[in-house]
Amino acid sequence: MLVRTVWLTDFRSYPSATLTLAPGLTAVLGDNGRGKSNLLEAVAWPATLSSFRGAPTEALVRAGTERAVVRADGTRDGRDVLIETELSVTGRNRVQVNKQRLARTRDLLGALRVTVFAPDDLELVKSGPGGRRRYLDDALVSLHPRHDALRTELDKVLRQRNALLKQVQGSGSRLDASAALTLDVWDAKLAEVGDALGAARAALVERLEPALEAAYRAVAVGSDVRSRVTARYSSPWFAGAGGPGLAAALAAGRRDDIRRGVSLVGPHRDDLALTLGGLATRTHASQGEQRSLALALRLAAHAVVTATVGSAPVLLLDDVFSELDERRSDALLATLAPGQTLLTSAVGLPRGARPDAVLRVEAVDAAGGGVTSSITGPPPAAAAS
Repeated sequence: MLVRTVWLTDFRSYPSATLTLAPGLTAVLGDNGRGKSNLLEAVAWPATLSSFRGAPTEALVRAGTERAVVRADGTRDGRDVLIETELSVTGRNRVQVNKQRLARTRDLLGALRVTVFAPDDLELVKSGPGGRRRYLDDALVSLHPRHDALRTELDKVLRQRNALLKQVQGSGSRLDASAALTLDVWDAKLAEVGDALGAARAALVERLEPALEAAYRAVAVGSDVRSRVTARYSSPWFAGAGGPGLAAALAAGRRDDIRRGVSLVGPHRDDLALTLGGLATRTHASQGEQRSLALALRLAAHAVVTATVGSAPVLLLDDVFSELDERRSDALLATLAPGQTLLTSAVGLPRGARPDAVLRVEAVDAAGGGVTSSITGPPPAAAAS
């Protein structure tokens, strides 16, 4: 989908705003704290119905109001598409596509795809496995919405199984027949959904690794480029990685699960293992190498999704130049894939930047005396045929 216009009402710091995007690169400039990231958050919302910053819905609704509206229109496969979303502080969010209300929010997935790089993405490399699991699962959902159902089902099964384990915690071999039978049921469900998600993740990592290597070489500089990047799905139970399979692993670990009152094995404990020059990037890569790799992870997923679905997601780069030195910034601009890109910057643009449109975000006094955000700038150039 090529996004033309995004309208905001009471979203974050904007009582109302209209954001018109170029078909190529749109740069949004302004001082820190003016609301640039809020705009990227708004563009991404109709794609996932979630905040890439991890904010709850109520935090996205402007203070003092009960609901916010985000509308995005554009073209998809040569046809006009209008996505309208209403965010509510207390009730359910509502979604319409071309004026047709969706019965399930999941039906929206795939209508608009985005790839987001934000400053916090450095944690993909530096921190624990949770962020890397989310990275894989988000990429899977972009590849096909059915993976969202798989992820949701895993969460549901884990909640039920863990609730049962809490009830029987400490019983050890004295687990009664009824509880044992119920645990058998949840083990079977967890094995089924876990095997499916593990296989999907492992297949994705196989496709990601060459794209990750290429993206890293494109954005890394100096001696960093000589180090080879590897990616591996790290799972002690996954049969495709030499493990026994989840059903066998759950059976072998049941006593420990009961003792601890939690599920200790499964896709919710797995990791994406990354190395640079044969060494773990989390502990051995330099800060510059980690930044390059974090960006390469996003660009690699972007490339895999583009190759699979046949069109590029909208690329959203939030304050990326504050995280990269001049050489890495120039390398990023030189390697941007064809498609629509929206980036924000508080430090201006590198000398090599050639945006199709430049918008500025400024603080203005609202009618009630508060400070809000306003977008100014020339309209973007018309789309090329």
